[in-house]
Amino acid sequence: MLLQAEVYVYEKDQKIQGFIGANGEHIEGIFVSDQMQSQGIGKLLLDYVKTKKHKLSLNVYQKNVRAMHFYQKEGLKIQRKDFDQATGEKEYVMIWSKK
Repeated sequence: MLLQAEVYVYEKDQKIQGFIGANGEHIEGIFVSDQMQSQGIGKLLLDYVKTKKHKLSLNVYQKNVRAMHFYQKEGLKIQRKDFDQATGEKEYVMIWSKK
């Protein structure tokens, strides 16, 4: 739940352009504004959280291929397939740990 998460933001021109929220070692979400996507902001946010944690997990919908490729490129691995009961969506649980 994002309400209880540690939230880190990326600002540009005094506007929040992206943020990442984590509960302990679980990433609840990474969000980057549409006009700022593909500019490395998601990577910066994820890299920052990686400096604070020894391992991370997250859930990503199977149909969100772009996000899944991003996470894999950033070193996360698919741990298992899952199902989001609230939305009815198939998803992957992905994990990362420091080497």
